[in-house]
Amino acid sequence: MPRLLALVGVAAALASTVTARGWAQPASTTPVVLAAEVDAIIHPVSAEFMVGTIDRADAANASLVVFTLCTPGGLVDSTRTIITRMISAKTPVVVWVGPGGARAASAGFLLTIAADVAAMAPGTSVGAAHPVSGDGQPIDATMAKKAASDLAAYARSLAAKRGRNVELVDKAVTESRAFTEEEARRADPPLVDLVASDLDDLLAQLDGREVKRFDGTTVTVRTAGARIETVAMTWRQRLLSAVAHPQVAYLLLSLGTLGLTIELWNPGSVLPGVVGGLCLLLAFFAFQILPINFAGLALIVFGLMLLVLEIKVASFGLLAVGGLVSLIFGSMMLIDSPLPELQIGLRLIVPLMVGFAAIVLFLVRLAVQAQLRRSVTGSVGMIDEAGKALTPIPAGGTGRVATHGEIWNATSDEDIGQGDPVKVVSVDGLAVRVQRASSDAPGGSP
Repeated sequence: MPRLLALVGVAAALASTVTARGWAQPASTTPVVLAAEVDAIIHPVSAEFMVGTIDRADAANASLVVFTLCTPGGLVDSTRTIITRMISAKTPVVVWVGPGGARAASAGFLLTIAADVAAMAPGTSVGAAHPVSGDGQPIDATMAKKAASDLAAYARSLAAKRGRNVELVDKAVTESRAFTEEEARRADPPLVDLVASDLDDLLAQLDGREVKRFDGTTVTVRTAGARIETVAMTWRQRLLSAVAHPQVAYLLLSLGTLGLTIELWNPGSVLPGVVGGLCLLLAFFAFQILPINFAGLALIVFGLMLLVLEIKVASFGLLAVGGLVSLIFGSMMLIDSPLPELQIGLRLIVPLMVGFAAIVLFLVRLAVQAQLRRSVTGSVGMIDEAGKALTPIPAGGTGRVATHGEIWNATSDEDIGQGDPVKVVSVDGLAVRVQRASSDAPGGSP
């Protein structure tokens, strides 16, 4: 036992010596800042990305999470999801509207107001958060007033809790007011906390700053010498976010419609049908996110039905033209939002529909030519077939002719000599009616 105690004493002495000489590795105290960029419409995909970034910051015990925000707005439900996670986050959340020239409108304004620290870059703007109908249904004045009042109350509660200008926040929602970075910073109380030119400038201004959290507690932010970890969307999120862009969704819808149309006109092509089906499925996913006008979507579906009917009904292109007109008007009405970023411009609609029309009319032309082309099979295909009389055929009598690679019993209304070239006039059961043909006519002899 004394020996064991002696060994323990020696080990303790060695450990203290190692520590005193600095051989032990101290725990890292370098602050970590997570930086993520959100340059998209606020929808479920961007909400998933922002919530996931906050989760990652909390799990890594980061000092700060900074979102670089540039958005024309988005869906209220997705915005509330992000704000709810911001409020419950263990890590302080900073929303920086940047770089210069960017804006955080509508949903982006609410995200900025809800952040622990709101910052803007020079030449940026925030505001214009008045709610609009996103389901394509008409909204009367009473319902519009209720929606605006509900969103304004939500924004005011966020601003009051964050100590920001409640009056200007209310005007941004009810009157669609927008503010520059100087207007937002100089307001009393201010709408935003800082104006920073870039991320480094922002972190420098935040170092040592005392930040008040949503629950009333305060935390001092340390960003000097911080290690910045950039968080980017996964490939799946990038793909879905790109698909959710209005113009991309419309392009997918058009390509899907064209692919299925070609497949229906030429059954068995396979590739157009597969590509068209995939494009339509991706387009329908985007339509679940985007504010779609159902009247415009109905016109597009009606136009597609007319194109399909053109395959079944010989209208010589009239149904196809009607379908294209319906597609154009439906395309112009498809997105139900006043935001220019969410609109589908004529610069995309017109060239796309012109190309679509050219392909459809080309298919219609092929179909018309096929319908007008002389049949080459069956009894109808025997008409005007050239042949040669194998026996004399008296007028009103019967003889035999060689035609179409076969020997047929034949009748005629005129006398035909043996070896004379003949032409089939009609087919009556197992006999043909022929007439004398000139020997210099094309195909005058078999």
